Amino acid sequence: MPTRHDAAAPPVKGGAAPARPPAESATEERRRARLSRRWQRDVRWSPYAFVSPFFLLFVAFGLFPLLYTGWASLHAVELTAPTDMSWVGLRNFTRIFDDEFFWNAAKNTLIIGVISTVPQLMMALGIAHILNYKLRASTFYRVVMLAPYATSIAAATLVFVLLFGRDYGMINWFLGLFGIDQIDWQNGTWYSKIAVSTIVIWRWTGYNALIYLAAMQAIPQDLYESAALDGASRWKQFLHVTLPSLRPTILFTCVVSTIGASQLFAEPLLFDANKGASGGSQHQFQTLGLYLYEQGWVNQHLGRASAIAWTMFLILIVVGIINYVISRRLRASS
Repeated sequence: MPTRHDAAAPPVKGGAAPARPPAESATEERRRARLSRRWQRDVRWSPYAFVSPFFLLFVAFGLFPLLYTGWASLHAVELTAPTDMSWVGLRNFTRIFDDEFFWNAAKNTLIIGVISTVPQLMMALGIAHILNYKLRASTFYRVVMLAPYATSIAAATLVFVLLFGRDYGMINWFLGLFGIDQIDWQNGTWYSKIAVSTIVIWRWTGYNALIYLAAMQAIPQDLYESAALDGASRWKQFLHVTLPSLRPTILFTCVVSTIGASQLFAEPLLFDANKGASGGSQHQFQTLGLYLYEQGWVNQHLGRASAIAWTMFLILIVVGIINYVISRRLRASS
């Protein structure tokens, strides 16, 4: 007859493990279920948490100012009392359209935009074409091209103010070597626009050149080899291979340069610091950005300044629509 010790003896080696108590098994299942739910929540919501800082900053510094200026543009509100608003409807928009200074600023913005964008993109395209060939110290040249973009706008503009000085400027000294009289770059109607455009060209040419260079390096070399076998010179390869392949990139830089030109502010503001936001003694180089600043922070008409801001925003929307239509036609024709 088996004894009490024999009944409590451990299982024989190699036998089955003892079953877990029911309470321990249920606890383990609940823990696994909890970890599974936590993992599912992490997979579902973690991407939103990662991108949330951008949207929070966009709402705070992008969407809210946009909506607030849209609301303020429909009111008469002054900088000295920004909470005191009186409804005026579209009167701020009609007033700026009847303002000759607004149209003068729009004309100056268009002129400066054209005489800065066209030479800038043409020079950038030529520089990129040169850098696309195998050159010694090519990385150094690319860094040099990007250096003006990394330079402070204020510092660069102040240097150009000295270069374009009427009495002691280096540019007038250089022109004097060819018998050209001194030019008053700050007070001249066209000369001031050319001077401001020169600052923009110097700052953005290298940046656009690197964009063109990146697009050129993405062009398949087979196209150039086929053109060379057909007897095409490098100039013809540039015209018939490089330029058609760069059409989307050229369109992109044209749109970006147009947007940048419409928002031009620091260069004309600092070019003649004595005149400030007026853009010269006769408003000869006052841009839309300066006109907005003058109305909002000099004349303290926040409602009118908000209307100008929304007008500029609508102009950019029109530019974007034109870009979309042209890009669609380019894709359809290619």
